[in-house]
Amino acid sequence: MLEMRPDCERCGTDLRADDPGAFICSFECTFCAACTDALDDHCPNCGGELMDRPTRTGKALERHPASAERKFKG
Repeated sequence: MLEMRPDCERCGTDLRADDPGAFICSFECTFCAACTDALDDHCPNCGGELMDRPTRTGKALERHPASAERKFKG
């Protein structure tokens, strides 16, 4: 199950689990749309492709809350 990390690792922008606009690689490194564009859709940590992260809403989000651990490297 995806961690649904709460922030962009590059700029620290909040990324809610129930909103679109987050991008992840296969290791779940997480970035906002603006940073993903700046990174040319490639993860700076592992070199993997950044893809749209699915959203988690409603009861699924209640049962499986998003991670609260922030990864911003600022």
